[in-house]
Amino acid sequence: MAKQNAPDHDSKQDQLSAFHRSNDGGGLTSNQGIGIADNQNTLKSGIRGPQLLEDFVLREKITHFDHERIPERVVHARGAAAHGYFQAYEPLGDTLSSASFLQDPSKKTPVFVRFSTVAGFRGSADTARDVRGFAVKFYTEDGNWDLVGNNIPVFFIQDAIKFPDLIHSVKPEPHNEIPQAQSAHSTFWDFMSLMPESMHMAMWIMSDRAIPRSYRMMEGFGIHTFRMIDDSGKSRFVKFHWKPRLGTHALVWDEAMKLGGQDPDFHRRDLWEAIDNGDYPEWEFGVQVVEEDQADQFDFDLLDATKIIPEELVPVRKIGKLVLDRNPDNYFSETEQVAFCPANIVPGIDFSEDPLLQGRLFSYLDTQLIRLGGPNFNEIPINRPVCPVHNLQRDGYGRQAIDRGRTAYEPNSLAGNCPVQGGAPRSFQSVATRVDGEKLRARSPSFADHFTQATLFYQSQSAVEQQHIVEALSFELGKCDVPHVRRRVVALLAHIDENLAAGVAANLGIEPDPDLSYLDDYTGTQPNERRGAAKPGKSPALSMVTGNPETIATRKLAILAMDGFDAAGVSAVKKAVSDGGGQCMLIAGSLGTITAEDGSEMKPDLSFMTSRSTLFDAVYVAGGEASAKAIGQDADAVHFFKEAFRHGKALAASGAAVALLQRERLPKVDYADSEQIVDDAGVVTVAGESVDWKAFTQQFVGSIAQHRHWERSGRAMVDA
Repeated sequence: MAKQNAPDHDSKQDQLSAFHRSNDGGGLTSNQGIGIADNQNTLKSGIRGPQLLEDFVLREKITHFDHERIPERVVHARGAAAHGYFQAYEPLGDTLSSASFLQDPSKKTPVFVRFSTVAGFRGSADTARDVRGFAVKFYTEDGNWDLVGNNIPVFFIQDAIKFPDLIHSVKPEPHNEIPQAQSAHSTFWDFMSLMPESMHMAMWIMSDRAIPRSYRMMEGFGIHTFRMIDDSGKSRFVKFHWKPRLGTHALVWDEAMKLGGQDPDFHRRDLWEAIDNGDYPEWEFGVQVVEEDQADQFDFDLLDATKIIPEELVPVRKIGKLVLDRNPDNYFSETEQVAFCPANIVPGIDFSEDPLLQGRLFSYLDTQLIRLGGPNFNEIPINRPVCPVHNLQRDGYGRQAIDRGRTAYEPNSLAGNCPVQGGAPRSFQSVATRVDGEKLRARSPSFADHFTQATLFYQSQSAVEQQHIVEALSFELGKCDVPHVRRRVVALLAHIDENLAAGVAANLGIEPDPDLSYLDDYTGTQPNERRGAAKPGKSPALSMVTGNPETIATRKLAILAMDGFDAAGVSAVKKAVSDGGGQCMLIAGSLGTITAEDGSEMKPDLSFMTSRSTLFDAVYVAGGEASAKAIGQDADAVHFFKEAFRHGKALAASGAAVALLQRERLPKVDYADSEQIVDDAGVVTVAGESVDWKAFTQQFVGSIAQHRHWERSGRAMVDA
């Protein structure tokens, strides 16, 4: 059999282009290609008579419309996606994996990546507190590999048999289908309180990780332990990581809730616009590698999906990069119909015995059969591999391939015994591992430590991140209307960290009690004592506050200005932000042209009515006496910059606008020297008329690059 040609980055685009259909300049036809002369009126018997059954144009159009919707995903229903490519940094065949796409650093393997929320329906908001899906389909020369992961490296449960229970608990309660896309309700926390194995995941989902700033600033993880096999057949355990080039950043909870109403498509829009603007999102692909004979060296079980390998124990090795550089042409055809399945792997990669992963290998395939109408979903263009497909599968709903010849069985002598097993250039073979033991339903004792890593995560957070976790748990449990459920959750928290439990208990008005004897009535077992040290210590990689690059690339700045604004300040700030890779938008009282002090004019991008500070990363209030006065008299404008201050964002003002910030008690400094550039906890101001704009903008850009200014925490609350 001839060797397959390796696909380049454009191969998937070329394949999809064959299915593109343009309506530009063509005559209107039916699905069968029959020209339609009148698309405005049905065929009737007489001008005012009844419609005729023979009107095939009407019947085809209405029938297709009636069947436009397919079942939405049970989980991960709301998503956004993009095309791109993966590129390895170096050949890995000798040291890690024989997978073909990991051998040539010059090769760009096409990918399609879908991000999603887990709990909500398709119409829910992007910014709900939730796990985010991070699924990558690699179109390799050896077939499709689907790395189906999340933005959190662990999961709620250890065994796939509990997955339906988990999802049923977090979905809207069945008697009234409330609440939508939220875990803040009684059934979810009832389930969690009875599943101590979920406590590590609870820390992650109650942290700021569950409300990412954007998909572009979100880590991704393969969750499970997989295997990689090198050219010699040697197998190693691996954990997969996606590290965003822009760093890992989050919204604040108040901001996320407001965005849910102001722009429910916030994350979708952000991803689309970034790619449209040429600001291509990029991640580095990393692996944690564990030799098979070292797998038992840890104080946790490598096959337990509720556990991570701390990066201090096994560093992440960067082996390639992922770049998203093209938006889908059609949401339904691509983003909605793409079918991921963890069972789709290629030679050089294999599974582990993780019981949660093993269940997913079955579940995803089973799901696609009902969602996409049968076994031929792989023939939908977005799901087709770029390499040739030869097999004996036949017929079924939605079949598009036209198979030639008389044989549909193997072995055969009538077609030269083709397609022959093992005849492909590279064929998949499972790693030979010894499996023996009794047939039983049981959980390994090595899975029984449910608190050590939950404690590690919590204690690795900065003080402000820990406070956010306390507040998130207090909000969620405050929405739980069953008192004994609240008490049980707090009992579990007491085994993670006493201060955490005390903080949540105080907000709920209860006393923390670490007694877990109630579990005997439900599961018949209680968690074992920690296998690790009593004080797990800290893992800096688990905090989002430290280690991020100081960059303003793709950051969005709102410039507030009205008639009489200082054009020099606006121009200087716009240039500095643009030079740093950021974007500026001018916000004014209306969308009409505004005039500067020097007579120049500018056209606003948005008005105070059509925008909010939550849509931006930083705010600059322009100088100018008339402009500052008008902004100070506009309640929406004042709320704009006060809300940005409350959310810890970089804020700047110059000239007359500084007094406006002082009036609202935002900076807490003395402006005796009016020419001095002051940076007070990320509030950058200069009140003088003679401004060193280079120094001012340099200070402001540096403030934006910090992302948030948590040092404002503890100051007087701002009424915004």
